[in-house]
Amino acid sequence: MIRVERIDPASRRQLRAFIDFPHDLYVGDPNYVPMLYMEQEALLNPKKSPFFLHSTAEYFMAFDNGRPMGRIAAILNRNHIAFTGRREGFFGFFDVMNDERAAAALLNAAEQWLRQQGVKKVIGPANFSTNETCGLLVENFDRPPMVMMTYNAPYYAALLEGLGFVKHVDLLCYWLTREGMPASVMEMARQLEERLAQRGIVIRKINMRHFQEELNKFLPVYNASWAENTGFVPMTDAEIRQIARDLRPVIDPKLVFFAEKDGQTIGVSLMVPNINEILIRLRRGRLFPFGIFRLLFGLRRVRTARVIALGTLKEYRRLGIDTCFYVRTYQAAVQRGIVEGEASWILENNTLMNRALEHIGARVYRRYRLYEKTLEHGAS
Repeated sequence: MIRVERIDPASRRQLRAFIDFPHDLYVGDPNYVPMLYMEQEALLNPKKSPFFLHSTAEYFMAFDNGRPMGRIAAILNRNHIAFTGRREGFFGFFDVMNDERAAAALLNAAEQWLRQQGVKKVIGPANFSTNETCGLLVENFDRPPMVMMTYNAPYYAALLEGLGFVKHVDLLCYWLTREGMPASVMEMARQLEERLAQRGIVIRKINMRHFQEELNKFLPVYNASWAENTGFVPMTDAEIRQIARDLRPVIDPKLVFFAEKDGQTIGVSLMVPNINEILIRLRRGRLFPFGIFRLLFGLRRVRTARVIALGTLKEYRRLGIDTCFYVRTYQAAVQRGIVEGEASWILENNTLMNRALEHIGARVYRRYRLYEKTLEHGAS
């Protein structure tokens, strides 16, 4: 019999069990990458995570005669509700065995809690929003995920759809190799930069010696540039700083660019070396006692990377800045020894960005999906 228990994040033992469940679920899977335990604990712990300064969540695990069967988080992101005006909640941190009973019990627990919060629709998976890792992998399971991307077994989609969830939107991942960028595109980008310079627009690398100041320039552009994306939630200053703390040790300043007009930031581009090449070898996501050395010394051998964020303010979007960003990033990545990489994720209905990626020779190779379900109030 399936039993669902609420997980108390104040209990170190219970929170550890919640974080560690996927390690046991995917034991032996060559494509599974364990998330760093210390980062997951800081994200999920209400005493440490800035998410809980404005929102809340409940965690649940399912058991069958004491055997862990799955986990889920029911998420009430009040900033999302305030920004969109819609009573939508999220589910996330969803991992489950291929068992419809366990999946149904977990989702029912999350839905019931969200109903109690007055939520009309649930969207997911998202951990805790689309600013963090999100989406269910539905296409191309034959390689590990890139840094800050999710992974799941192929059976998840059937479980969700069998329980009444339908597609909300697809998130596309593009692949580009060092041989894939046409020379004509690189020449076009050079000419574009010359024309941009005549309008007072320049593209420069990040200055890591003034990291805090650069972060202050990044956040407003990020929030404005992604505001129209489905499921977007503006990041708070504390949330961006938490992510920045996690990313700073692996940021390569040659791969991060700012576009500025008369000294004002109007666009940003962030590529990060794919540290999943290293994390995949860490036992249960623990850095200690020896994992920290694998991480630090392995960075120089990383040969893939991911463009995590790239965007410009709306009034500057049709000037070719995105193409210049991609070409600059491509050239810097090749010089660093990166041989291939991912640009992700892009909403399937983001015509402008999808065209820009196709134009530079990138191809869609992987697809993630956000699901949704309308909650019927009054139901048990």
